[in-house]
Amino acid sequence: MVRKIFNFISKEIGGLHEAAYLLGLFAFLSQILALIRDRLFAHAFGASQTLDTYYAAFRLPDLIFVSIASIVSLSVLIPFLMERLDRGEKEAKEFIDSIFSAFFFIIGITAVIAYIAAPYILRVLFPTFSANFPELVLMTRIMLLSPIFLGFSNFLASITQIYKRYFIYALSPIVYNLGIIIGVLVFYPLVGMSGLAWGVALGAILHFLIQVPFVATKSLFPRLRLAFSFNSVRQVIMTSLPRTLTLSSTELSKFFLIAFAALLAGGAISIFNFAWNLQSVPLSIIGVSYSLAAFPVLTRLFSSGETSKFVEQMTVSSKHILFWSVPIMTLFIVLRAQIVRVILGTGEFSWSDTRLTAAALALFTISLIPQSFVMLFVRAYYSRGETKKPLIMNLVSSILIIIFSYGLVILFKSSEYLRFFIESLLRVEDVPGTIMLMLPLGFSLGVFINGIIHWIAFERDFRGYSLPVLRSLYHFFSASVMMGYVTYMMLSVGERFFDIDTFIGIFMQGFIAGIVGIFVFVGVLILMRNQELVDITATLKKKIWKTTVIPPDPSST
Repeated sequence: MVRKIFNFISKEIGGLHEAAYLLGLFAFLSQILALIRDRLFAHAFGASQTLDTYYAAFRLPDLIFVSIASIVSLSVLIPFLMERLDRGEKEAKEFIDSIFSAFFFIIGITAVIAYIAAPYILRVLFPTFSANFPELVLMTRIMLLSPIFLGFSNFLASITQIYKRYFIYALSPIVYNLGIIIGVLVFYPLVGMSGLAWGVALGAILHFLIQVPFVATKSLFPRLRLAFSFNSVRQVIMTSLPRTLTLSSTELSKFFLIAFAALLAGGAISIFNFAWNLQSVPLSIIGVSYSLAAFPVLTRLFSSGETSKFVEQMTVSSKHILFWSVPIMTLFIVLRAQIVRVILGTGEFSWSDTRLTAAALALFTISLIPQSFVMLFVRAYYSRGETKKPLIMNLVSSILIIIFSYGLVILFKSSEYLRFFIESLLRVEDVPGTIMLMLPLGFSLGVFINGIIHWIAFERDFRGYSLPVLRSLYHFFSASVMMGYVTYMMLSVGERFFDIDTFIGIFMQGFIAGIVGIFVFVGVLILMRNQELVDITATLKKKIWKTTVIPPDPSST
């Protein structure tokens, strides 16, 4: 039985859409667990200073992860590994050992320095956390285990991705969230707030361990060496530095936004993170899944000189991202209050918390499409071995996000017209703490500019990409406008039949309105004879879990 399970999760998946939907399915399952996790937090703590402390404790470990652990990210290592596996497994194993050894020493030294310097750094970042400062420092130090094991896991994941073992990779975030949930339900009652941090550490360890069996069966599990190839390490680091800065740009801007939130009001960090996590659900399922699945395909096409197929693959991927992103963005904006109340509306999470989180969610969600496209464009550039353009564009975006957010906070304080417009538009006139809404608004403005810049740059490099994508965008936008209108009207109808002061009532109101809206969306696309609807229907009929297993290349066995 155990062997059958292992063979199932270790099977090779072929085809971009099958891989993308498989990753999307498991991303959905992971996000379900993440939503359960957030509901537990909302129930126990609400948008409080205590929960602010928990989220603040992530800042230093997350910064280390995106700045150091991303050296061994998938987009960095996959091209190197492909090249060396083509030459033979012996050379690939020597490369793996060298990179792992260097990374082990770098991340270890960084974690030790961060452990010692944590009180001084956190005092500067969160000066208002005087009451919970000892807990903040302790939780941060425990969570420093997270970037270490997540880095190790990403290192192994580059091997599982090369062999197209998407099941294994897709399971990792699921067990990570399970660890955090164990921290909430088991560790927190036993040891207090530090138990939440131990849950994060447990999740990171499980994230790593799930990768180990398959890599070990391939005899590619890394060994620690004192003498390693400095040339290989230098190549990876020189390549990864711009990629690391590019991939970490969003996290760096988030780092500053949360520091801003700590200065605004108690609970602002919690509201920010709740809304961020909710908008991350469709982003993870759509944008992340498609960009990850497309990257190995794009790398092979470009390296083999098949430029036309490279552009065709980018066009198809972009259309399918739009197919899912546009209607989901519409539903999230229209049903924002229902979504937040159903997922988080329990225990200590008040109605005011719900309304403020819903408003922040709407502002984050409007950037769903550019966020997904930036992920795809960045990996398209990386598949070509080009790092300079995405680095510059993403750094500019990060700077703009920080400037916009800070400037909007200042303007919100000084302009009654802006405050009235935002509060009236999002229906939060009588809710305290609305100033924090300038942070997600600033983020979305910066991301929109980033997406436009990436699109223009890619079109200049590959003429003819934009027209078919824009044609599909017109279809999906037109259908989504109709869907949004019908969904909004159905909410009013639902109020007559359901008690929206109860969980079941508000769930059914949003669910039925959303289902009717989706039927309208599909119906409009059918009338427009949309090709993407046909392609996606055909892909789903293939039953991804029954996709034919592709035999491994004999040269790699």
